[in-house]
This record gives sequence, C-alpha cells and structure tokens, in this order.
Amino acid sequence: MKNIIKVLALSAAILSLTGCAKSRLEQMKMAENIKIDCTPEVLVATAGKIPVSVSVTYPKGYFEPKAMLEVTPVLVYEGGEQVGPTFWYQGEKVKDNNKVVAKDGGTVSEVFAFDYVPGVEKSHLELRSTASMSGYAVEIPAIKVADGTNTTYTLVKTEGVYGFKDDGYQAVIAGSTEGQILYDVNSANVKNSELRSASIKDFQAALKAIQADERTTVTGTQIVAYASPEGGESYNAKLSDKRAASAKKAWSSITKDIPADEALIKSIGQDWEGFKQAVQESNLRDKDLILRVLSMYSDPAVRENEIRNMSQVFTELKESVFPELRRARFIANTEYQNYTDEELTALLADGSDALDEPALLHAATLVSDLDQKIAIYRKAVSRFGSDVAQYNLGVCYLQKGEDTAAAAEFARVKADDADLANVKGVLALRAGDLRSAADYFRKAGDTPEAQANLGAIYILTGNYDAAVKALENAPGCCHNTVLSLILTNQLDKADATAKCQSPAVQYLRAIIAARKGNASGVKEYLDKAKASPKFAERAPKDIEFAAFN
Repeated sequence: MKNIIKVLALSAAILSLTGCAKSRLEQMKMAENIKIDCTPEVLVATAGKIPVSVSVTYPKGYFEPKAMLEVTPVLVYEGGEQVGPTFWYQGEKVKDNNKVVAKDGGTVSEVFAFDYVPGVEKSHLELRSTASMSGYAVEIPAIKVADGTNTTYTLVKTEGVYGFKDDGYQAVIAGSTEGQILYDVNSANVKNSELRSASIKDFQAALKAIQADERTTVTGTQIVAYASPEGGESYNAKLSDKRAASAKKAWSSITKDIPADEALIKSIGQDWEGFKQAVQESNLRDKDLILRVLSMYSDPAVRENEIRNMSQVFTELKESVFPELRRARFIANTEYQNYTDEELTALLADGSDALDEPALLHAATLVSDLDQKIAIYRKAVSRFGSDVAQYNLGVCYLQKGEDTAAAAEFARVKADDADLANVKGVLALRAGDLRSAADYFRKAGDTPEAQANLGAIYILTGNYDAAVKALENAPGCCHNTVLSLILTNQLDKADATAKCQSPAVQYLRAIIAARKGNASGVKEYLDKAKASPKFAERAPKDIEFAAFN
C-alpha cells in the first residue's frame, strides 16, 4: 500500500512539472511583443539568390531559461515553398551550444538566402517556430516577416549583342591608270621611241577602255616629273621642272581627248622615295647598306655623297636604278560607278554569277528573309571561300535562335578576331555559362558589342555599377542600359535613356514611374508594355507595382 502511494505521488509530481512546462511553452506562443526586422523589407532577387537578414528581439520574460526554440524561415510562393536553414536558440539553463537568449530578453540575427525560381515574385517570408522544454513541444504560429520579392534584375536581355561583318562594298570605286616616259641622263628631251613604248601604249589602251565604259569616268589627270638623286639637289630641281614642261607638251600626242591644260603638273625633283623603293625591290648585294644610309641621313647632299663613296655600289646604281628614275608619269584618276542596290537585286534574282565577292555580300544585306541571306552567304563561301560570308552565316543562325547551327558555322571561320570571340561569348551566354562567356567577351576587347554583353553578365551577377559602365556605349536597343540605371537607382538618367519603343523598354519605363510615385506614368507605360503577353502576365505579380494595383 505504501509503495502504491509513493508511485501515485511521483506520478502526480511528474504531471505537475509537465503541466508547468506546457503552460510556460503555451505562453511562448504569444508573440505580440516580439520585434522582427527584415532587411530588405521587400525581398530582392540578385544573381540567382534572394539574400535575407532577419533580426528577432525577444522581450523580457519571454524566453524560459530551460526552453529550446527551433526557428525555420520559409519562403512561400505560387507553386511551392523553399525551406531555409533551421536556427536553434536556448534559454540560459540549457546546456548546449546554441545561441542563448536570456530571460531578460535579447536579440538574435541571422543571414541566409533562398534560390531565385520563377514564381517568387508573388511570395512572402514567414518564420515557423517550435518551442520545447522537459520533453514537451508546442508549435508557435508562423509569423510573416516580408511580403513579395523584387525580381527586376531578371528583365535583363541575354540574347547577346552582335552584328554582321561589313561587306566591303563600294558604291563608287576610285582608281587610276598611268604610263611613263624615260629620259636620258641630264636631258629633258622626249624621245619619239618613248612615246611608242609599251608603257604609253598600255596607258592609251586603258584610256580608250575607260571612254568606252559608261560606268567609269576620268576625274582628273596629272603629269609628274622627276630626276634621279645624282648631280646635286638644285640642278636636279631645275632638270625636273624642264621634264615637267616637256612632258606636258608630249601629252597631246598621247591623247587627243583630254587637254594637257586640264592636267595637274608636278615637279618632284630628286626622287628619293622612288630610289628607296627601287633599292628595296632590287637584287643589289649592298642594298641593306644603302637603305641604312637613307635612314641615317635626311640631307640629300649627304645621302648622295655617302652613296658615291661606295664606288662599286654607285656604279651598279647608275646602271640598274637611276635610269628608271629619270622619268615623267602620266596619270588618269578614275571613278567606277558600282552596281546600284536595284541592279544587285535584279542580278541576284537572275542567278547571275557576274557579282564579285563584295557585291555578293552586299546583295545579302538587301534581303530581309534570313533563309535567303543564308543561301547568298553559302554561295559566297562556295565561290570565293569567303571568311566574311562564313561568319555572317553564323550570325544568321544566331538571329534564328539556332545556336547549334551557328556554332558549327563559326567553327569554320578562319580569322580568330574580336568578332568571333564575341559571338562565341554570345553562345556561352545563351547556354548559361557565364564564366566562359565573360572570358570570350574580355578576349574580344573594347568593342561596343563585347562591352554591352559584359554589361549583361554584370547584371546577372549583381555587379550593377560595373554594368552601368560597360553599357555606356552599347549599340542597338537601350534595354539593358536602362535596366542597369534602374538597378543603381539612377532613375532620371534611366528615363532619359529609354528611347526604344519596344514593350520591354516600356515596361522598364513603368518601373521608373512606379519608383517615382507617378501613377499616370505607370498606367501609360504598362498599357504599352502589355502589347506583349509576357508583360501582361508579369505586371499583376510584380512587386514594383504593388502600390498601384
């Protein structure tokens, strides 16, 4: 009987303690006096993460000395939830290694992050807690600490910035044709044999062909006379003048159609430039020595004297070089009117093979259909082995969104230049390989396209100040430039930069208006942006417009 009484008394004591623990834990469910600070107050997605800093201040008398508190942050959003790390706190009398909260009160702070996933735009952050003591646990009602996630950075465009290589086509091609006559040493007399030389005959034939070609016109003529660099600078200047005068008289016997008076007459004097070129192209044994003299001395007299001192060399020069410098040149400058765009289009339609490489490449720019462009570029690759056409083929596939085909075409490009590095970076960017993409863009250097693409990567990785700098001179649409300015809170500059009329940029303008508290602007720009179903769906969920819904 006594043993039974002892057991009953022990059981009553245990029930009393358990009831006391339960009562105390139930008191911890009362969270009215708990102060919670969340930074930022509206969560912000950055670089694929949603970083959060939460501080909880427990008031005096809240935390039981023997109690444990398990706190788990949870991000709840449309389509699911993300459970964050669990944090443990303990009262002063609990012998464990968790953060201690005194009965007199205290503050605990934690920093953590969630992953960005679609749907978090419309979300809230709550703290779920369980208090326990003496084997008894009580679930504390979830406390909401933040409402909504700003995902504006995800508006970054990642299609990449790139362009076609220039076709090199010239609507007007400048050219020239020329012939020359040679003089005897110290003479300004034009020999009849020189007027019948192969050089003059070729010149006359070229002029005749120009006159017969309706696309080519003579834009000017020149008569340029020289003396070889021997005999003194002053003497040769006068000799050159005499040769210019005799050459002008000879002009009328060369061509009857272009008056000599229309020609520009030049007298060069000693032809040191022609001499240097002739020596460089010669087989003279001591040509390096002669060229060294030319580089060391600029005074004509010193040059001539140094060369004369090399007696054997000077003899060779008198025989093989100087005679070609005693001359007068007859020059006709021309302009060739290339095919017009209309003519190119017609020739292309006829399947003509008359077009050279630049003309064929230019013809590709005159069509808008990408499949037609591809066919023309393939023809250019086939006919000319054109590296430009090969590159532009890849660009066509980039524009079509066929990245695998684009990569295959770029792999056949021989010139490993900045353009090629940039488009390889674009392919990596589209594939989500930001590290490789950034490496390619840096390899491309300071080209506007590569810098603009680096700007997109800086936005994706949360380096918004660097993005602003990289996007300063971005070609094409202003979208990412405006976005970078919004993300750095440069709203006036962003508004002034937003020139494009695309729905995407109108959406950014709506964000600018919202951040400035401009309700009419929000409505105006959202109405324009909603022409795109993508933005019509996004706007109602976007925390940027929460105050205007």
